[in-house]
Amino acid sequence: MLRALLLCVIASLMATQAPSTSAPEIPTGAPPHLTTFAASTPITSATSLLVVSPHPDDEVLCCSGLIQRVLRAGGHVSIVWLTSGDGSELDLLVVEKSLFLRPSKLRELALRRMQESRDAATILGVPLNRLYFLGYPDRGILPLFTDYYITPYRSRFTNATAVPYPSAVSPGRTYTGLNLEHDFDAVLDKVRPTLVLAPSPRDAHPDHRATGLVTIRAMSRRNELSRVQYWIVHGGEFWPIPRGYEPDLEMNPPPLGHGLSQKPFRLEPDEEQRKRQAISAYHTQMEVMSSFLLSFVRTTELYSATPMPNH
Repeated sequence: MLRALLLCVIASLMATQAPSTSAPEIPTGAPPHLTTFAASTPITSATSLLVVSPHPDDEVLCCSGLIQRVLRAGGHVSIVWLTSGDGSELDLLVVEKSLFLRPSKLRELALRRMQESRDAATILGVPLNRLYFLGYPDRGILPLFTDYYITPYRSRFTNATAVPYPSAVSPGRTYTGLNLEHDFDAVLDKVRPTLVLAPSPRDAHPDHRATGLVTIRAMSRRNELSRVQYWIVHGGEFWPIPRGYEPDLEMNPPPLGHGLSQKPFRLEPDEEQRKRQAISAYHTQMEVMSSFLLSFVRTTELYSATPMPNH
């Protein structure tokens, strides 16, 4: 039943009803329209921000400006990564110079990306004790909520069936959707966020869509779904437009975000510069896709208060 339900959720990108191990019905009504993110979501010293990132680097692309603003206001920022980026064959080819899928090399690459995450977070001012790595399989988040909610999943990239990283929240935890939700709930219990930034279910990447659904389910169970704002990184072919470093341009809305009433958050010049520095801390990813990464250094970031269009 769970598998059939979640297949329906993913197909429609909305949650309607859940069994006993799932979230309650997810509200879809939109709040009154506001022209800017700052107008709808005040940032103060009481703000506890949690950025939910599918892979190491997504958090700096989507949210570096808002992370800095919360810290500047005296609030707290935490970041949780669902995967450690251990499923990138392109990274293996470009960074490791290997034509063959080698599980040990991909795990080593993930450790490098985790360290790059720490370096980037330090640049933005986020304390290391507020960084949480769950270590679940790259390109495997969606299957955990279809065929592997209870049954163990094996990564075709690392050959692992459990979290292989010692610094993760739960090292050795079996790869299942249920375990992922338990670990994510543990982070929510510790952080107690007043504001959550998560990927939109409209994002083109399956790990991003699944991460958005994980967040929606967890926050719905807590009756705190209104605290979530949604962002998009994979917004459609050739987006962001133009590609490359264009720091004087605003971020244009992604095609896949059509109908989401995304609100712009405007960065100060120093915030934008530090965002570039944080992105550049991802040396492995800059080798592979620097033009794409630097396309997110713009004068604005975009956030939506609803996961789906309001029609």
